[in-house]
Amino acid sequence: MTTDYQQAREALGARLRELRMEHSGGKLTGPQLARRLSWPHSKIYKLEGGKQTATREDLRLLAEGLGRPEVFGELAARLAGFETRIRSWRRQLAEGHQPVQQRWHAEIGRAAVIRAWEEAVIPGMLQTTDYARHVFQRYGALHGSLDDVEDAVRARARQQDWLSERGHRFRVLIWEAALRSLICPPSVLAIQLDRLSAMIGMDTVELGIIPFTASVKLAPANGFWILDDRLVAAEDWHAELWLDDGDSVALYTKVWATLRESAVYGTDAHNIINSARRALAAR
Repeated sequence: MTTDYQQAREALGARLRELRMEHSGGKLTGPQLARRLSWPHSKIYKLEGGKQTATREDLRLLAEGLGRPEVFGELAARLAGFETRIRSWRRQLAEGHQPVQQRWHAEIGRAAVIRAWEEAVIPGMLQTTDYARHVFQRYGALHGSLDDVEDAVRARARQQDWLSERGHRFRVLIWEAALRSLICPPSVLAIQLDRLSAMIGMDTVELGIIPFTASVKLAPANGFWILDDRLVAAEDWHAELWLDDGDSVALYTKVWATLRESAVYGTDAHNIINSARRALAAR
């Protein structure tokens, strides 16, 4: 799948190739430039082909190796522009929710292990169709997006096939608030909680819940997903962030691990879900 981030990385690579071909002393081949920098020549082609993300130091060395130290500022600015890539919801949802779900489906299809944290909503891969329908309706109204809720619900349901495939592991943390948030009618949430309870013990699902009463080292906020230590997807009201630079992935992995210290599992998780379920029945 081609993301905005990947397109920007490819554009930077094309600029690097352009600079190499325009070398003032005559066109440099990739191996020639690699020898100047004491790099394996494959690194030049990976950078120019958008297969590898350059560091600031890589760009500084490239600029100097090409005899063009003055272009370092331009290259560094390009890198800074896509290390944190913002995917506007307004732009993404111009064609509706279904295309967004399809793109996400393609991305998770590449993953073997997914770690997720959600503080206020049941994670999409564990949602019932009725619960998902209400979530899409609420966000569609917020952003004024194309009304394709039923198509989006079906696309999200197909993502759940990932859970039944051998070798996959969904390690998910949920704050107790997500079990009680009435983004849908109580009857829909009750069925959703039953579904969630049934997920505990699945071979491919590790479900942890952070109780309201738990001591936490970080505030339970900012939902995000980590795919195979290579990509983080984090949501805000205006946009979705897709981050694949090593520092960002490492930071979110540390946040996830820290939150996990406050989570309960198995019977204790069942008890929290059942408590939320009883609270609904008492309404």
